[in-house]
Parts: sequence; structure tokens; C-alpha cells
Amino acid sequence: MSAQKRDFDKAAASWDQNPTRLKLAGDVALAISQQVRLTPDVDVLDFGCGTGLLTLHLQPMVRSITGVDSSEGMLAVLREKIAQRNLANVRTAYLDLDKGHVLSGQYHLVVSSMTLHHIPDVARLLAEFRNVLKPGGCLCLADLDPDGGRFHEDSTGVFHPGFDRAVLVKTLEAADFCEVHAVTAAELVKSSADGGMARFTIFLVIGRQKCA
Repeated sequence: MSAQKRDFDKAAASWDQNPTRLKLAGDVALAISQQVRLTPDVDVLDFGCGTGLLTLHLQPMVRSITGVDSSEGMLAVLREKIAQRNLANVRTAYLDLDKGHVLSGQYHLVVSSMTLHHIPDVARLLAEFRNVLKPGGCLCLADLDPDGGRFHEDSTGVFHPGFDRAVLVKTLEAADFCEVHAVTAAELVKSSADGGMARFTIFLVIGRQKCA
């Protein structure tokens, strides 16, 4: 896997033109809504929000949602959507863990979709999530089942070729999350790194902060 960072700023303008991404955001949002009770008193953090595809699916169901990303280009696209739709309950924040930034605030729910495989130190990120979750709050992480490095035609900035669900469940438990379990969130058929079409599955792993 490549240790370089991908330039998501360059990709931002055309990001939403990929129908596979649009479908995935909807599927992940549905899976989250089936696992977590989304109500008008819930505050959400979407880590690695990109252009806000998942953010804006969840927005109508919650009190507030904050989209965090390390790409100013992605955040600019999301801010434009927020302005166009006159959304009062969506905020954005620039944050780059590689620059020593830390998450702040307190949330009932932290979500992240297709970002974990871009994170070198998953354990550190889980500690960040734990620190900003309210007691009893939920963490929902969507990412790839092991893909043999075939999902990304350009592997720049990809540190993990998918995740074994059972191993990730144990990683969350080791980070003091409880009631941890995983479900299938989506299936995608797309071109793969070897040039052919392939089917990929995306899981959603769910954990709760500090169970009694």
C-alpha cells in the first residue's frame, strides 16, 4: 500500500460525479439508521466527510452534524451545498491528524465512511473518537472488507487493503468500546485495479462508548 497522501483537493470538483459513491453514501446512511436511533436531539460528527455525501443523508434526521475533513477542497464543496440548501444544522471543520490536530466537541454519534483505510494509525483514531463521544454514544465505521488491494485503481494514500471484520471488532473492544458488532452495509460492482469488473462488500462496524 502506498504511504503517500492522496490529493483529495484535486479530486473534489468531480467527486460527486461518480454514481458508485452516491449509491454507497445512501447505503451506508441506511445501514446506520438501522443500527442507531437517529432523532432530533442527536449531534453527529462525520469524520472524513469529503463533499458531504453521507453527511447530507443523515442531516434531516438529527439535530446537528459536523463534517470534518483534511481536504479544504472537499470541505469547500460541502460548504457550497450547505449554502445552496440553507442548512442551519450542518457545520464543517478542517482537521488533519498528520499535522497534530485533535478532534474536539462532544457528540452522541460519530460516523465515518471509507476513511479508515486512509488512516495509518487506526488505534490512535479510535482514541480520538472515544474522547469526543458522550457517555453511551455510538461509533459507526463503514469500510471495505479485505479487497486484495483491488478496490483502488490508484492506491496512493491507501494504508489498508480492507479490514477483517473480526479483527476490527476486537480492535474496537481493545479501545474500550462495547456492544461491538459488524453488519454488511453495501455491495458495489466496479472496475478494479486489475482492469476487470469486481464485486466489493462494505461493512459497518458499530460500537458503544463506556457501557455500564
